[in-house]
Amino acid sequence: MSQLSGPRFVTLPEIREAALRSTPRDAWNFGDGGAETETTLRRNRAHLDRLAIAQNVLVDVREIDLRTSLLGVPLSWPVAVAPMGGLVLFHREGDVEMARGAGQGDTLQWLSGATGWPVEDVAKAGAGPQMFQLYAHGDRGWMGELLARVEASGYRAVALTADVQLYGRRERDILNRFTPREAMKIAPNPRGPDPHYQARLTWGDVEWLMKTTRLPVGIKGLMTVADARRAVEMGVRLVWVSNHGGRQLDHTQSTVDALPPIVDAVAGRAEIVVDGGFNRGTDVVKALARGARVVACGRTMLWGLAADGAAGVARVCEILREELQTTMGLCGRTRIADLTPDLITRVD
Repeated sequence: MSQLSGPRFVTLPEIREAALRSTPRDAWNFGDGGAETETTLRRNRAHLDRLAIAQNVLVDVREIDLRTSLLGVPLSWPVAVAPMGGLVLFHREGDVEMARGAGQGDTLQWLSGATGWPVEDVAKAGAGPQMFQLYAHGDRGWMGELLARVEASGYRAVALTADVQLYGRRERDILNRFTPREAMKIAPNPRGPDPHYQARLTWGDVEWLMKTTRLPVGIKGLMTVADARRAVEMGVRLVWVSNHGGRQLDHTQSTVDALPPIVDAVAGRAEIVVDGGFNRGTDVVKALARGARVVACGRTMLWGLAADGAAGVARVCEILREELQTTMGLCGRTRIADLTPDLITRVD
């Protein structure tokens, strides 16, 4: 923890307020907003809030072990930095600075395929484990070349994002006439005239990906039992339950509600990551108790980046870790494996 960010920020809402003050309006709306009516965005939060954690007492909680692993990679705690595009809008060094912050916070970083930096540069900046989120922003030749660079740079897994075949209508950006790619000065893909590679994605591309890379393969954006079951039957090793933070399909399920039936369907044949509105230690406990292996946090990490760069990200991780440890102690659980479904009750 830096000397600056330690005394400066003591709660996560305080970091969010600092980020709001320091971020231009258009960039803030890009990071904070969702699709259309933002019902999915609100639902993610509302459905977390209606879950209660059992208060078990008279348990010795002097030692609480947060250690876990993902795809064989040891982790000091079960939280990851979610992949996010457009980080340059929040800090001039974008993904590189996020990598520094994740390393300082001893936290797994998922690098977005929409990064504005070479994957090699981000890998060098990070001191902790890193994995890669793949977008189909080009043809298979383009993706194959990128995957070879990802492997050579030391990333430990790749997850294909499957829920952006069409770009969600993010009305805050539309209303503000804000075009993120133009704001980030991203040039068109030079590999071909067709910009709609993602609209062509099918299960055949998953098969191709598994044959092309030596890394463990996951699919990000699975929200139904049928899709999750098909993925694991193909040999996908990571099922990522995600509605893209409410930024794609409006009026879909919350991820915390979609999670339990997918966990049951997967039945231990793959590991499960979840994201979507998880921004406090209590949220992490709920997700883990419902069967997730790792919880990916996006906007909370983004606010840390905007508020104080790498030091802000590290401070977010530190506070989140303390919240998780405190919540586990107060509900009488001392190991991640002890967070089981009976710990959570719905209280409408």
